[in-house]
Amino acid sequence: MRIKIFTTGGTIDKTYFDQKSLYQVGEPQASGVLERANVVVDYEVVSIMQKDSLDLDDTDRASIRQAVESDRSERIIITHGTDTMIETAAFLRNISDKTIVLTGSMYPAQYRDSDAVFNLGCALIGAQLLRPGVYIAMNGRIFDPGNSVKNVALNRFEEKTT
Repeated sequence: MRIKIFTTGGTIDKTYFDQKSLYQVGEPQASGVLERANVVVDYEVVSIMQKDSLDLDDTDRASIRQAVESDRSERIIITHGTDTMIETAAFLRNISDKTIVLTGSMYPAQYRDSDAVFNLGCALIGAQLLRPGVYIAMNGRIFDPGNSVKNVALNRFEEKTT
């Protein structure tokens, strides 16, 4: 089983530029994270784009969808910014016969205390075990995108409350 990992940018790939006092989306970090974790699952990482998720629009989401639909892999992970991850997951609904897991991080993968390693690991397990559909792997849980929210105040994903 080969897992395809598409990277789109977001905080997981951000780098802090001290001179500018801001973060910018840098090179995809998924390969380095998985190599350092000594992951032995067969995977391939492909960068689709390098954008902050707040800058993504439906044209970008259509590009992500096209990449997923045209790829032969049935098990797919998408690294993505957390601010619009739920919107992109909704855009990918109804892709049949594929298990698609979106993940990201609240802190750049280059940070020692980043949640990127844990979240990507959860997504990797989820991609191997979940039934076809679209999911979000964040904060040690697998979420149904249609029933989840990002709690900005607590810096985590949660199930919607009614």
